[in-house]
Amino acid sequence: MRPSRRLIACVLALAAMTVILMVVMREASGALMLIWGGLLLAALVDLALSVSSRSLTLEASLPEHGFNGMTAPLTGAVSRSGGALPSPVEMRLTLDAGLSADETITLAPGAGDTTVPFEIPLGMSRRGAQTLRTIALRYMSRFGLFEILPRWNVDLTITVLPDIQPVLSGDIQTQLLPLMDGLKVTTLRGEGSEFHQLRDFTPGMDPRSIDWKRSARMNTLVARETRAERNHQIMICIDHGHLMAQRVGTLSKLDHAINAALAMTWAGVLGGDNVGFYTFGARPGQMIAPRGGRTAFARIRATCAELEESLSETNHTLAMTHLNGALSRRSLVIVFSDFVDTTTAELLIENMAVMTRQHLVLYVAMRDRAIEDLARPDTLSMDAISRAISATHIRQERAQVLDRLRRLGVLCLDTDPETLTPDLVSRYMDIKLQGLI
Repeated sequence: MRPSRRLIACVLALAAMTVILMVVMREASGALMLIWGGLLLAALVDLALSVSSRSLTLEASLPEHGFNGMTAPLTGAVSRSGGALPSPVEMRLTLDAGLSADETITLAPGAGDTTVPFEIPLGMSRRGAQTLRTIALRYMSRFGLFEILPRWNVDLTITVLPDIQPVLSGDIQTQLLPLMDGLKVTTLRGEGSEFHQLRDFTPGMDPRSIDWKRSARMNTLVARETRAERNHQIMICIDHGHLMAQRVGTLSKLDHAINAALAMTWAGVLGGDNVGFYTFGARPGQMIAPRGGRTAFARIRATCAELEESLSETNHTLAMTHLNGALSRRSLVIVFSDFVDTTTAELLIENMAVMTRQHLVLYVAMRDRAIEDLARPDTLSMDAISRAISATHIRQERAQVLDRLRRLGVLCLDTDPETLTPDLVSRYMDIKLQGLI
């Protein structure tokens, strides 16, 4: 409980009046004492008639798990025993840095209500265990002379996991229908490079699918059906150096990369390929050998949940050399990394070029929407123009690096973080259908 602005204003006004009267009318001291006594009495009556914080109870709960970048509902209710709740009631939450909510939440119980439920969405922007420490309320006393501040130490913890909503919702499976078994294989005929079966050639089929030798033996036209290859090796590599700690929207680049990597892992599992995982920063990190089946997804998800940003600069030479020595067969190597300018990207380019001699490399870069907005200012002030020139220079250097990578044979995916997952899965499907690995 603390004095309200109304009470503070009354006290200041009475204090000023007391000083003035004591200077010009010393005989008015008795009247002043009555006035101060009246204020004291009003404060005591106000406290007696107000809702006591001890009569309030709070119930609150959080789900055990949530997905990074999404929201989790904080549900509960505020109740009062033996009377109606005050209205309105403001609520404030004390949260760990990985959780967020509105600074002030207003509850408005109706007249005579003894309980008011609430459901507050908490934003999650950091993986790991995050805790809601305290819940505090604030409401005014009956005459508005005091602010009553009940507070509860709730210590509710939620484990924030990488976002696998595209996996759970079936979006990845729907996108990969052309690469899956059963009926889906039919849609793939003629799009892969692995032999599937022979069938009679019918009008409308691609003449290039005719098997001329077997057609000559059987004295009729026979076509070859192909399908996408399976059991390829995919190695997903994530840079967790300090550049990946940059925030793009509500999440860091590393979080966006992890979310897309898990979706890509699931896509690779559904596509019948073996998927591995590799992390690197200043030194090579953990490596999971490529495996097939859903157990591969579970292992990679567990590793991603514990991956944190590093404060050190990434050593691309050491990381790519270690990876190149660990891969025994041609693989699709998907690299999530970042660079600042052409100078810092030189080592990245050189090592990517070495990897392309034995493997198919897909470099994934995330655009920063803030840079795009700075390059196209809405106003023409001097500050806006100077920022636009700097942003345009960054964009040009980025484009030069990506162009050099493409000319060296590296596939590049430069996209927004919001569309990274579907764009990456689409590129994976294109690679399989074109038989690039």
